[in-house]
Formats: sequence, structure tokens, C-alpha cells
Amino acid sequence: MGYVKSALKRAIGLLPDNALVGFLSYGTQVQVHELGFSDLSKVYVFRGSKEISKEQVLEQLGLGVLGRRPGPVGGGYQPKGFQNGFPNAGVTRFLLPASDCEYTLNTLLDELQSDQWPVPPGNRSSRCTGVALSVAAGLLGACVPGTGARIVALVGGPCTEGPGAIVSKDLSEPVRSHKDLDKDAAPYFKKAIKFYDGLAKQLVSQGHVLDLFASALDQVGVAEMKVAIEKTGGLVVLAESFGHSVFKTLSSVFLKKGNSRLAFVSSEFIINLLSGTLEINCSKDIKIQGVIGPCTSLEKKGPAVADTAIGEGNTTAWKMCGLDKSTCLTVFFDLSSSDQSNTPGAVNPQLYLQFLTSFQNPEGQMMLRVTTITRRWIDSTVSSEELVQGFDQETAAVVMARKTSLKMETEESFDATRWLDRGLIRLCSKFGDYRKDDPSSFTLNPCFSLFPQFMFNLRRSQFVQVFNNSPDETAYFRVLLNRENITNAAVMIQPSLISYSFNSLPQPALLDVASIAADRILLLDSYFSIVIFHGMTIAQWRNMGYQNQPEHQAFAQLLQAPHDDTQSIIRDRFPVPRLVVCDQHGSQARFLLAKLNPSATYNNAHEMAAGSDVIFTDDVSLQVFFEHLQRLAVQS
Repeated sequence: MGYVKSALKRAIGLLPDNALVGFLSYGTQVQVHELGFSDLSKVYVFRGSKEISKEQVLEQLGLGVLGRRPGPVGGGYQPKGFQNGFPNAGVTRFLLPASDCEYTLNTLLDELQSDQWPVPPGNRSSRCTGVALSVAAGLLGACVPGTGARIVALVGGPCTEGPGAIVSKDLSEPVRSHKDLDKDAAPYFKKAIKFYDGLAKQLVSQGHVLDLFASALDQVGVAEMKVAIEKTGGLVVLAESFGHSVFKTLSSVFLKKGNSRLAFVSSEFIINLLSGTLEINCSKDIKIQGVIGPCTSLEKKGPAVADTAIGEGNTTAWKMCGLDKSTCLTVFFDLSSSDQSNTPGAVNPQLYLQFLTSFQNPEGQMMLRVTTITRRWIDSTVSSEELVQGFDQETAAVVMARKTSLKMETEESFDATRWLDRGLIRLCSKFGDYRKDDPSSFTLNPCFSLFPQFMFNLRRSQFVQVFNNSPDETAYFRVLLNRENITNAAVMIQPSLISYSFNSLPQPALLDVASIAADRILLLDSYFSIVIFHGMTIAQWRNMGYQNQPEHQAFAQLLQAPHDDTQSIIRDRFPVPRLVVCDQHGSQARFLLAKLNPSATYNNAHEMAAGSDVIFTDDVSLQVFFEHLQRLAVQS
């Protein structure tokens, strides 16, 4: 509680003076704090056990039809972007400019206590997260409809009360696991998903964003809330406690780095553009199947809409309530229906795609950015050389990861590993160079040479292998995979490994167990976590304190180098990755070993060099995977 209070105070202090702020707290019940009357603290209480409609929220807060007074806010205050007056005078009671309510909010936070309702032994605390979000959405809908706004939800445990509940209050009943979801043995899951889907529709229609900062050792329901976060383009941060370094990213949402003028809406991490829409126009031979990413279909029909939908489909326009400079959407086009196969480019050799993105900038003005690109039709029956040269391996891997994740969530009994393998075999059969039924003759064009390796790592990644991860963690990984840019998403699929040693500069190392050596430090970046791994000899020297002796300055510098590089990675990343510092043969070495190619296992340990390591697994290595791929790709 202390950590979350201090983080909130810091965040409020970083807001621009004219940003409107409201405050809700919740536990067994929801409390809406009236900030407009600082002389006396006034709280409106909602029951947490039953669903509350938007109309009921407005009625209870005195913002119903009777409470409406058109015209500008009293006192003549007009924040930027609100020059036409608020649609509701109640806005000044519940939402106030940060400069006017900072003192009131800080006082309120100082007095805020844990939920006072008694918790019987053997029970979970009562927590009505769903109702709290409903009330927040209703309040924003009444006060600032159609104007960019965010709900920043801080959640410290599972929702156990009212709509959106994910588990009962009885501690003997565990929170749902992947196995429960597979067997349809999670009684609350579908009901909660339906509730958050309804909330997502309400927020999208209002143009508002839901951000989630979840900090608890138990699951809090990210898997259920995912639909509302993704459809509104919100941020999600998952940590073990509010004191964890990962949670400290709350301030970076509000912070503009390297500039004394702090601004919520233009940060180095997140240029928070609001109320965005994306529209796509294309040549008549191309159909749009849909989009995977933080957006919602606007159901705008037209001749360019394909028959089959992928993700948010059946439309040529999408709503993005919140977007930033790294928001990255995947658009799927259907070329199969086009008549290009007969005489490609006979009428028009060029195809066109136009992307129209409109958004509200930090000053509250609406902006439109138009991007038009053209490509040539290729007749792959004549020559596929130009097609091959245009293949982007990293982008293709990210598209495959996003599509696989979507299929795993929406298709029952979908075998992701087999589907990826079949796709890779087909690609290698079509574009590989080989003699039929002769695996040793198989070669791949350099434009494809890294793709099998990406697929190998994707098959083993947290996006496909959900074992050992909770549904919340899997949902969190997938939300970030679907919104981050290609560079970041590629690192999630295939981590980068850097090696530090005495006799060479830091250099990239193979993502293989053979890279481990006793006299080497390894830095693994898998996006969600960063591992600094010390070889056995390095760890022993460090434990003896050699780095503190003047004659061993080089060793001190070697120890420090990976930490410096880690800080530069962390500085530019949202959310902050988890940092693990470990030694060879230590318990936390598993964070590195789990990501490495198991070229050395207990079966062939006798072939390994001294000082290296083995991985105890029955997984196939990349070499075996590639041998199988070659054999299957050349089959007639």
C-alpha cells in the first residue's frame, strides 16, 4: 500500500497542469471521491456485488439528465482541447485539473486505508474490480465523451466480487490454470470475458483507453481483461508487487524524459495519441482480411472486405482509442481471390495500398497522416526472384507468432507446433534449392536462411508453450507481442545473447548452450527479462573480491560492462524488463538455459568441452530440427 501511494503521488506530480484527474478506490465496494469540494471530503459508494449500468452510475453521482447544465465550466477554466465547454457541469466535481487537485489528492492518498471489511479466515479479500471499472467508464462517458481519456487501473489481487470475478472467495479453490481452461473447468471465465467484452465496447464507443497495472503474487484476471485492454489500445504491466522494479514504470507513462516540461501526453516511452482511427484503401484486386493488434473493427463494409476474417475483420476501418510511436498492427490481405494468376499485371502492373491514420495530438487537435505505397505484381510461375528478395525474415516471424497466438486463443484443439511446422516445410519446398529426395542437396536462399531458426525458437517460446505459465502471464505476453514494433517482438521470439570476456570486445554469441564458458559473462535479452550470467571462474573470482583490488581493474570493468548495457536497454523499454543476475550452476541459471538451443544434453555430455554446460531436456536441438526439415522439404 505504501509503494502504490508513493508511486501515485509521483505520477500526479508529473501530470501537466491542465490534465483532468479523477480518483476511485475499491475493495468490497467502490468509492468515487469528489475532488471539487476540498473543504470536506465527499465519497459516493457503490455496491460491489452487482452489475451497475451506465445510467445508474450517472443517476447516483447526480450526473443524470436532471444534473446536466450545458455551457462551459464555472470559473472560466478551459483546458486545451475543451474550448467548447464540457457537456456536463458535473465534470468539475469529479474531474479536476491536476494543478487544482494535487493537494486534495495527496491528502486523500495519505488517509487511504486498506479495505476495512473483515475477511473471514480461509477466504480471499473482497475485490470488485469489474464494478470499479464500470463506474470509471460511466463517469468518463458522462464527463468527457468523445475526448481522449485513460482509466489507469491498479490491481493488487484477483477480482472475487460482482461482475468480472475470476475466482470464489474460498482460498481452497485455486485460480484457473491453462489446464482448467482446456477442460472447461473454469466456472467464472466465460462470464468474466463476456463482461469485459461489454466494457470494451462501451470504452471504444466513448473513445477511452483502459490501462492495467497488475501487481500481485496471485493472478488478477489479465486473461479476462485482455479483450478490453487490446480493443482500447491500453498498456498492461504485470509485476509481483507494487514495490517491484517492473511496477515503477507507472511514472514513465507520465514522464517526458530529457525535458524539464513534463507532459503526460508526450513521453519518450509513449507518445500518447488518443482517439485514433485507421482506414485502408487498396487496389481492386486486393481484399482486406483483418488486423491483429490494439484496435477494434468499425464494421465499415465495402468491396475490399475479404470473405474470411483474421482478428478484427469484416471492415476497412478500425478504431484505436490509444496509440503511440511504437504501436505496430499486422494487416492481412487476401490475394487469392484476385484474377492475377492468369495475367498478372496485364491491365495494371502496380498495386496500391493507402493507410489513413487520424488521431488527437497532445494539444487536442485532430491530425490525419496518409501513407500510400505501391508494389509490383509478380508472376511467380515465371520467376520468384523478386519475391524472394523482398522477404523480411523478422517481420514474417512476428506475423507467424501473432497469427499462431490468435489461433491458439480462438480455435479449439489447435495444434500450434504442427501448424508452424507444416507452414515452414511448405515454404522450404517451394523456395529451397534441392534435388528430389536428396536431403544433403538442400540449400536455402540467404533471404530465408534465418527463418527456420526463428520458427524453431517460436515453437519453444512462451507464446506457444503455455506450460509453466499462468493464463495471466500468457495473456500479458501476447498483448505485448501484438502491439510492439518488429525489433522488440523479434527479441521476444528469439532472444539476443551477448558475450563478454577478457580477450575480446563484447560480441553477439550463438543462442546455444555451447556459448557458456567458465571465463565468460553472458547477457541474455528476451524482452520480458534480462539475464546477466557469470561463468564459474568469473563467479569464483568475484566472490573472492578480486574486482576490489587495484591491480585487477580490468576484471572490475568486465563485471560492470553487462550492467551498463542492461541499463541502456531498460531505459528505453516499457514495461521495464525483469533483471536476473545469476551464476553458472546456480538455481536462477534456468532463466538462461530455458532459452538456449540444447545442442548439449545429458545424452552427449561426454563430447562437450570442459567448463561448458549441458541442458537436461528431451527437446530436439536446432541441428536435429533442421535435419528433419531438410528431409521433409525434399520429399517428392
